[in-house]
Amino acid sequence: MEFNSFKSLISKVELVPIGGWESHKKMIPKERINFNNKEISNKNPKKAAVLALFYPNNNNETYFLLILRAHYNGTHASQISFPGGKYEKYDENLEKTALRETFEEVGVEIKDVIIKKQMTETFIPPSNFLVSPFIGIINKTPTFIQNHEVKKIIEVKLTDLLKNNTITTKNLSTSYMQNIDVPCFKLNNYTVWGATAMILSEIKDLLKSL
Repeated sequence: MEFNSFKSLISKVELVPIGGWESHKKMIPKERINFNNKEISNKNPKKAAVLALFYPNNNNETYFLLILRAHYNGTHASQISFPGGKYEKYDENLEKTALRETFEEVGVEIKDVIIKKQMTETFIPPSNFLVSPFIGIINKTPTFIQNHEVKKIIEVKLTDLLKNNTITTKNLSTSYMQNIDVPCFKLNNYTVWGATAMILSEIKDLLKSL
């Protein structure tokens, strides 16, 4: 999709409701225990925020950014995700968290990002994080500078996400479930599952509704 066409499309998102649970559940294995808002609140989850960043490539085609996290001793090591991270007390709000973390991880200047919409919070049981996703755009082709937390930058063409054949299933063992068929996106030959896939599902549904 040409970036100017995308900008025209995304300008309408403020008026369109988001999919919430109906979008998320498409990417959740049936074996997963789902928590209601009260149960999540009782767990006192840590707050985090991520940024789904859309931008033009050198040919003015619309792309968005994913990252492959570096290997470390933690729950989300070596996983595909959006740039983002934990809310810190000096962050003005969760939107600022998403922007700060994106700058720290991939070098995108905060002042260049235009936030278009906040999406549905996503609870991540293994790490007890409640993640707030934001859609943002940048009007130029970014030069990414990855830090030590990022193993690889993954630039995905928006039209690939919007195709009907990018959703599949893969048998995985996770930190809390063994040998289960997990719905996932296949993007740039990477398997994207879990919270990132849930957020992508909601973004995909939102854009296709415009």
